[in-house]
Amino acid sequence: MSNVLLLRAASQDSPDRYENAFKSRGYHPISVPVLETVIVCHEELARRLSIGPEKQSLSGVIITSQRAVEAWSEAAQALITADNNTPLKPESDWSSVPFYVVGEATSAALRDICEKIPLYTSRDIRGGSETGTAERLAGFILKDLPSDETSRKLLYLTGDKNRDTLPKILESAGVALDPLQVYATQGSSTFPHDLSLALERVKEEGSSWGWIIYFAPSVAEFVTPILRNHFAIPAANSSTEDCAQLLEHHHVKIAAIGPTTESFLQQTLKLSVAVTARNPKADDLADAVLQHDGAQ
Repeated sequence: MSNVLLLRAASQDSPDRYENAFKSRGYHPISVPVLETVIVCHEELARRLSIGPEKQSLSGVIITSQRAVEAWSEAAQALITADNNTPLKPESDWSSVPFYVVGEATSAALRDICEKIPLYTSRDIRGGSETGTAERLAGFILKDLPSDETSRKLLYLTGDKNRDTLPKILESAGVALDPLQVYATQGSSTFPHDLSLALERVKEEGSSWGWIIYFAPSVAEFVTPILRNHFAIPAANSSTEDCAQLLEHHHVKIAAIGPTTESFLQQTLKLSVAVTARNPKADDLADAVLQHDGAQ
């Protein structure tokens, strides 16, 4: 049974669809997280919280992820600590404006900090389960906001990879957004350690390596140098591969989830990609790997 390294975090919902797809075809999948999310712009968000919605002419806040809730919580906690738990200034009261959220998970996370940190938060949480997508939230907001043109400006907390769907819908309808990036996604600082642990477990089990699966160009450049410490990564021009590395490292083949990732691996990183999934789905990816191995 060959090991398959999945360069992604396994789903919190069990079982993970990619791990399941490979297991059902006789492989031993190992998922190693390659990304982490960090909070950014702490001071700026705290400053906005301290100023309050009225002075910023805000009629509400848009929060589309649990990471944004976490950023809000950290900023509020910092202000409370700095103020030494003194009474909240009237202008910093956010209870007067609604918070619009995407999905029940984000809504639940926001309700939780409302209980823990009543200062700088609002119990007026709108959306949630009935607004599980950006499109639905945008439609909900347009129906919910007053028609008064002077009160249609919203603070919009974002990450570094937000789609423009929600802003386009709202701004085309005359709603002004004040965007503030509060979190960013980057290569996981624990990836080298997590990978080493995974390799140790495999070594104890005595199984052989077969594949490394790439899921996104954004992480490929980060993880590949680290992977080269353990694996003989096949280069597009195999003749340039270090012979010593071929002897000492695990031999693997490379698979990509789709053509965009394949192109990046081949054109930018100069890697040899053995398989690319026909569709970016777990079963299609595992089938492509199995078919390739069957043809060898």
